[in-house]
Parts: sequence; C-alpha cells; structure tokens
Amino acid sequence: MSTTQSERLRELLEPLVASQGLDLEEIAVDSVGRKRVLRVVVDSDTGADLDQVADVSRALSAKLDETDAMGDDEYTLEVGTPGAERPLTEPRHYVRATGRLARFQLAAGGDVVARILTVDDDGVDTEVPGVKGRKPTARRLSFEEIAKARVQVEFGRPDKGEKNGKGSDKDMKEEEEA
Repeated sequence: MSTTQSERLRELLEPLVASQGLDLEEIAVDSVGRKRVLRVVVDSDTGADLDQVADVSRALSAKLDETDAMGDDEYTLEVGTPGAERPLTEPRHYVRATGRLARFQLAAGGDVVARILTVDDDGVDTEVPGVKGRKPTARRLSFEEIAKARVQVEFGRPDKGEKNGKGSDKDMKEEEEA
C-alpha cells in the first residue's frame, strides 16, 4: 500500500474508529491472488469486544462505500483486534499490557523477559522472574532503551486471584469453610 493511500485511509477511518471509543492501531492493504484485503486493527484500554468490532466494521464499510478511497476494484474489509503476541509500539500499548509478560529487545543489545508492572511517560517498571528458585528482581526500562517489545503468550500464567501461589480466592474460601 502506498504511503499516500495509507495516510488517506487513516485520515478517513480514524475519526470513525474514535467515535466508537476505539483506537485505530493498524491499516494494511494486502493482495490475495487477484483480490485485495483491507485489514484494520482496532483496540482500546479496556479491549474491544465482538459487538464493538462489528459496529466499527459496519461504520467503516459504509464510509468506504461512499468514497473512492479503495478505488473501483473489489476488496474485502477485515476488522479485528491485535493478536496475543502483539508488538508494543506506543506508550498506550504498554499500559494495556500491564500485568503481562513481555520480551524486550534492548537498543544496546540483548533481551529481557519481564512482567510489566507500571508505565509512565518515561518508561516501564518491570519484574524480571527469578531463575532456579531466586526471587524476582525489579528493573526499570526507559522507552529509549527499548528497541522492540512484544507481549508473550503464557500458558501456565497464574490467575490474578492467586495469593502467594496458594490458589484462587475461591479455593482459599473453600479451605476456610472446610
């Protein structure tokens, strides 16, 4: 997609996405055989549910139909949310990933895998998991230090309700009642 078309699509679609309470994260036009696919990625601080994605998809489709932004050729519109291993490129992405494990590629070289604890205008406070029984350590990363960052998928992620590894609040109540 040309920069001009990308900028034009962003200018056209961003106000519609914002009116739905969402952020326009990404726009991409890909060729799939002889057809084109316009992919739009939306998100918000609280996430985007299926109804919101459907509503914004209808609004974008109507707007695109009344303009020539995609030209006369056929295309398919796909609206979705960022994937599980989303890249973190804006401060708001780090805020949305608070509590999640992320892999940080550092500008000076090397990687750090750490849980995002807090985010401010200058950077991220993280907790680097302990290795081989050692305690986790706190580490501050400024945005200038971070070359790339991506959320990591955790299959054995502890529940938010767990307390000191003893199980969820429900489990603890059941133990107290027994």
